[in-house]
Amino acid sequence: YKRLAIGQSARGGELSLAVLLVVGFALHNATEGFGIVGPLAAGGVQASWTYLLTAGLVAGAPTFLGTLVGSYFTNQYVFVGFLTLAAGAIIYVIAELLNTGRRLGAWDITVWGVLAGFLLGLVTELVIVAAGV
Repeated sequence: YKRLAIGQSARGGELSLAVLLVVGFALHNATEGFGIVGPLAAGGVQASWTYLLTAGLVAGAPTFLGTLVGSYFTNQYVFVGFLTLAAGAIIYVIAELLNTGRRLGAWDITVWGVLAGFLLGLVTELVIVAAGV
């Protein structure tokens, strides 16, 4: 659904929104990668290049397909629907992060991290707007 929102944005002429979504989701995916690799590294597991390439393809294929589907089927209701699904997923992740931070006693770092992520998204949008994309 996130990738569908990117495709809908690009096809609907909202290129700056599409770029913002791509940057935001790329940052989100990078931080997810740290969370996945951290336990593997802590356990002494070393992934082969074949494994990493396969995992990248498995993760990247839905991104490519979702963007294609979203770019070919444009409708303002579908556009809003995909964006709201993406927003709902983001809200869910934020709620989970806040709950985990509270449970682990790391409330301060959790709140500061969420705030920093929000500000990074805002700055990204400002840069995109200033660049005239």
